[in-house]
Amino acid sequence: MSRDRLGKGLGALLGDYLEPEAQPAEVQRLPLSSIVPNPMQPRRIFADGELDDLTASIRENGLLQPLVVRPSPDASRRFELVAGERRFRAVGRLGWPDVPALIRDATDETLLVLALVENLQREALNPLEEAEGYVMLSQRFEMSHADIAKTVGKDRSTVANLVRLLKLPPSVRKLVESGALSQGHARALLTVEDPVLAGELARRAVKDGWSVRETERKAGASRPGRTRSRKRPDPVVQALEEALQDRLLTRVVVREGRGGKGAIEVRYQGAEDFERLFELIAGRPVAEVVE
Repeated sequence: MSRDRLGKGLGALLGDYLEPEAQPAEVQRLPLSSIVPNPMQPRRIFADGELDDLTASIRENGLLQPLVVRPSPDASRRFELVAGERRFRAVGRLGWPDVPALIRDATDETLLVLALVENLQREALNPLEEAEGYVMLSQRFEMSHADIAKTVGKDRSTVANLVRLLKLPPSVRKLVESGALSQGHARALLTVEDPVLAGELARRAVKDGWSVRETERKAGASRPGRTRSRKRPDPVVQALEEALQDRLLTRVVVREGRGGKGAIEVRYQGAEDFERLFELIAGRPVAEVVE
């Protein structure tokens, strides 16, 4: 898939692969045993209830849309799934010996992008699965966050903030993957440097039903020196801090000094996050300033 092709975005991808136009003669019945799942599939968790419903529908109505496969580059296998992972799993449950399919040429890049797109369309990925898919695009195909955002139809800041979640300690990531902890709660815990403390705060947030705001306050209070210097924050200043945090999607602290002076502290998590924040604040990317 060329960069020009990627630039056409979500609609072009969906048109050619997820809703392929095919003549009846193009649809072939392939042995189910000859097809292996998409090796680029970012989704690891498939809910039984979701597959139960689809399996029942296919049993009753048949497979209304063929799978899309590509010839496998591995000589030991025949075909790799391009689109239709849920349908593939459902017909496997039904014990079908073969399945209608379209054979299309597709690069590794196409497989990964389409798997992301297909899952994003039905909101099937948890935040960490989505983030790992973006990292694969970045590492395997040298795509920037801006390239990825354009390809999957999301804002660059959304992509960057999801990728940041991969820095969470395993105990917190497990709660996010299970759905017990929301993305907003997890993002608030990125400011906690001690992984043990971050895990404890995450468990307390789930157990006690903390809001995202409460989690942010607890995470901020855990930083050395913060509680001592800000025992009684001005409610107006606190409201402005929260507004800045909503806009910048990171921890912001307003430090008041004498004579109406002060400082605004904006936290960032690595070079990529710094560039994201710079673009939000300055209104232009770092590349325009530093060549």
